[in-house]
Amino acid sequence: MSLLRRAAVWGVVLGYNASVLSTGTSTDASVPSSTLAPAIGGSSSPPVFIKDAASRVNLFVGTTNGGHVFPGATLPHGMVKVGMDTDSPGNHAGYDADPTFNATGFSQLHDDGTGGAVPLSLFKLWPFASCGVGNTFEECQASLDGRKTLRKVLADGSPDDAAEPGYFSTNLSTDIRVELTATRRTALHRYTFLKATKTPRIAVDITNDGQMSSTDPDMELDPVTARVTGGAHFEASFGPGRYHAFTCVDFKGEGYDLGPPTEYGAWLADFPVKQTVTITQLYTSFTDELGALFTFVPNPNGTTSILARVGVSFISSEQACANAEAEIPDFDFEGVRSAARAEWSELLGRIQVDPSGVDPEVVDLFYSSLYRTHISPADYTGENPLWNSTEPYYDSFYCNWDTYRTLYSLMALHDPATFARIVRGMLNIQQHEGWLPECRGATAKHYIQGGSNGDPIVAEFFVKFHEHAQELSVDPDALYQALLADAELQPPNWDLQGRQVNIWKSLGYIPSDVWERSGTNSKQVSRTLEYAFDDFSISQVAKILGHTSDAKKYAQRSENFANVWNPNITFPGQKDIVGFMQPRFASGVFNLTDPRHCSIHDPLHSTCFLNAQNHDGFYEGAPIVYSQYVPHDTARLIKLQGGNSKFISRLNFIFDQDYFDSTDEPSQQIPFMYHYANRPGLSTQRSRQVIAEFYNTSVNGLPGNDDSGAMGSYVAFYLAGLYPLPATRQFLLSSPYYAEISFRNPVLNTTTTIRANGFRGNPKSGTGGHVFVKSVKINGKAWKSNCFIEWDAFTSGALIELELTDDINVPCGASSDALPPSLSTGGYD
Repeated sequence: MSLLRRAAVWGVVLGYNASVLSTGTSTDASVPSSTLAPAIGGSSSPPVFIKDAASRVNLFVGTTNGGHVFPGATLPHGMVKVGMDTDSPGNHAGYDADPTFNATGFSQLHDDGTGGAVPLSLFKLWPFASCGVGNTFEECQASLDGRKTLRKVLADGSPDDAAEPGYFSTNLSTDIRVELTATRRTALHRYTFLKATKTPRIAVDITNDGQMSSTDPDMELDPVTARVTGGAHFEASFGPGRYHAFTCVDFKGEGYDLGPPTEYGAWLADFPVKQTVTITQLYTSFTDELGALFTFVPNPNGTTSILARVGVSFISSEQACANAEAEIPDFDFEGVRSAARAEWSELLGRIQVDPSGVDPEVVDLFYSSLYRTHISPADYTGENPLWNSTEPYYDSFYCNWDTYRTLYSLMALHDPATFARIVRGMLNIQQHEGWLPECRGATAKHYIQGGSNGDPIVAEFFVKFHEHAQELSVDPDALYQALLADAELQPPNWDLQGRQVNIWKSLGYIPSDVWERSGTNSKQVSRTLEYAFDDFSISQVAKILGHTSDAKKYAQRSENFANVWNPNITFPGQKDIVGFMQPRFASGVFNLTDPRHCSIHDPLHSTCFLNAQNHDGFYEGAPIVYSQYVPHDTARLIKLQGGNSKFISRLNFIFDQDYFDSTDEPSQQIPFMYHYANRPGLSTQRSRQVIAEFYNTSVNGLPGNDDSGAMGSYVAFYLAGLYPLPATRQFLLSSPYYAEISFRNPVLNTTTTIRANGFRGNPKSGTGGHVFVKSVKINGKAWKSNCFIEWDAFTSGALIELELTDDINVPCGASSDALPPSLSTGGYD
């Protein structure tokens, strides 16, 4: 049965109209990702445990408590993300599941899980059942403050909102029902009024984005057709730029002839002016709230439902109209909704989990997390105003620092065609702007958080799919040249693109006392660590391409992390924890940053966010956390930290004293680091404890921002019993939360299944249980390691069988190559 998710605290599940599962021709002009490339490998049929994967998605996970999750309607990687906006201070994705916040509009563009200033939230629509005492056109309070309205509340105290992939609905306290669905560049709204409503009205808001930042607005309305066209310039969310966006809105009665509006006019704040058709007929100032307002005839034969089709473009209003007309020519709300849901269900269903013996919430948590990995980046193909190109164009990279660690490795397992299109778009950006995109929104560059983290993304694609790059239309030479640009060319502003490479190349680290014109002097230690991993990823591509000297050069540069390792720093009060990543002057002398800095135990209560005054060396993470970040050479890190025993003790201290930060990406790999010290059982237990403590399917089920699906991919990997290292052909291995999980790759036409033989369920607290991997077989043959598996198992299709035990002391294996690879031990030779 299909399930429609309500915004209740624990995801109350209500029955859903099965008619939405009917098949039909998609009205989206874009091509589903499964058809973008031919199958390459042999065929294999996965077990289908979850026939309608979309039914297991709870869109309201993380919609309060700072998760900033978008629960509205969109397609996989769709440009349009149509949803409710509220007056919550945490309305970064528009929505808040707290019913005490008012709805303020239904806008067409959002991002998912971001920080920074509120992004997008453009071109809101708003319905009025009546206006003022006399219910006159002139009494309509069209401003954000004037029109805001509470939602109806259910008996359990949650708002009367519901959603499924590709659909969102709410019931306003004004007795208007609002429903939303979408194609790639067009939204379709349905506003249903009470039967007694005599003057159904709808406002179109041209100017109010999430930051109320619009300038240079333009708007025209047609008094006969009620078409509205217009646009404005808006402020970037996390950077210095601005962007220009456009819209085209059309209306149609559902089940009756809507006819021309009975009243129309432009509005300025709370003052609609009848008979006006453009905002030039109003006395406007620099930052006014402006739009259009219409009164329509009600349905004479029943309930009044008015459809609003909203096209969006970054090129022009004319293109916004063309997008709408091409993608939704017939205003078929249920057809669009059904097509969207079918596309989501096919995509999510490529990964199958066996739900038997598992708490249903754990199944829902997996698919809800997987769903959010396909909201961003967004497919803006055909909507790039900056240059003309036949290549795909993707945007909403917000930011690569968040997503490179786990999101694209998950995509590689089940959606490489979309991954290839994203990489092609990134390469095209580099060809026109000089460097790979790092953080980007609505065509504007945003501030970089780490290094050139586009490098491990495109390297991840090439390392895993280089044999099929041509079939997937990815040019290997263009890819390598893009990596070299990041590695060798200093940009005019390394806060927006590229790296501070000149001094990186000369010193091998970013010093804390050098000021250059090309960017801020901050994040010196964390950037050094990120740059080192970026260079490692480049070395892996160079090796595949046969550029032996480059491969050696960048592998050596990746070891520069050791240049900021100070072996003489002791953790306050812990004489056995010695050595930390620390800031360093250009002279080679170390500076000092307290290892507790920016943690919850920081005696100075410091923050490590973007601030040019911060010269402490770290970004969004304490030195004790960043001192664990050498993912490509953990073996050398273990030596620096005194060997396995001290390394394990340090990891235990990080968890036991709450230095592990589940809200931030630098901590993500830490639970799995016990693998490298030959204690994979501890990794399994720590990762399961993290899930138990911090993640669930409630509206506050995320501990922090979802970060464009970064948290979703992280959770999905933990539940799958895997953890990736980008730009390599290995996955760290634990036990899945399911007796069986399979990954179908439609490009390779293969399926790989991980089966936990003797599966006995999951301990609720994450502690103990029959969950530790004792031995591994691949296609019936004993595998050398209990700690990692190779990408080859996924390229050819395989059955990976795990023998589980309740012994937490299981090792990686008996052979010397059972430990996960590290650069210094020859693991990537």
